Amino acid sequence: MIPITPEYLRPRLLHRDNDSHKHDYGRLLIVAGCETMPGAAILSTGAALRSGCGLVRLHSTVRTLLAAASRYPSAMLSEDPGNHFSAVPENLGRYTAIAVGPGLGCSPGTMNALMDLLSEARERAIPCVLDADALNILSVMPQWTELIPPGSVLTPHKGELRRLLPTGSDTERETLAWELCAETGCTIVMKGYHSRVFTPGGTCLQNTTGNPGMAKGGSGDVLTGLVGGLLARGYNADDAAALGVWIHGMAGDVLTAEKSAEAYDSEELIGKLECGFRQLYSNDK
Repeated sequence: MIPITPEYLRPRLLHRDNDSHKHDYGRLLIVAGCETMPGAAILSTGAALRSGCGLVRLHSTVRTLLAAASRYPSAMLSEDPGNHFSAVPENLGRYTAIAVGPGLGCSPGTMNALMDLLSEARERAIPCVLDADALNILSVMPQWTELIPPGSVLTPHKGELRRLLPTGSDTERETLAWELCAETGCTIVMKGYHSRVFTPGGTCLQNTTGNPGMAKGGSGDVLTGLVGGLLARGYNADDAAALGVWIHGMAGDVLTAEKSAEAYDSEELIGKLECGFRQLYSNDK
């Protein structure tokens, strides 16, 4: 097991050229939220905007988009015609990564739309971050492993992983997770205290940041947006996952030191993501 530390991450950092523009740093599509769960989409969008990627577009319902526009005016918007995810956005090929799942719901229309989205993403070789309801939907679909675009990242907590891989003990499930990585060509982030990253190459990375103060609703939505932005930025799945969990955990550590583990919410993680980036880049050799 390899610890995820600044020393591990710094050689993998991408840098920005002086003579560059937003289109050099990728386009992320976020598919998240529904009429009753707009907050998850807003948290993912805020984190993605602080990931370093060039452009972020949120595809969601009208209610969610109105809230997102007032909170994050630099995000672009794509309106879904329903009160939940029901239609794949146009021109999917323009995006370099897709993050899908937070607050999506599991209605039949959403299930069908997710299958269409993943099918087109796989055809176009667009890597995805799959979280929350996207994972819950996949867990009830036959042959769901064939739907995931290679180079994607799955971010289940233990409960979601149990639904995806329902047989065996938790220890046996870790072996199955590695087999799943090899089968699909995807990376799996097993979220929790000192989250672990399983890679298709058979490596297990363990995060060294984070604390129990992050065990609050919305923390995972922030991670989804951050990892999605890093994928869009140009990091491969393994590095996007490792960098994402370390920076996300560092934000939680800073907030716990400042406010205690009890007295901050998940939205505040977004404002502290810069702490991890600053530490990595300021000492980068």
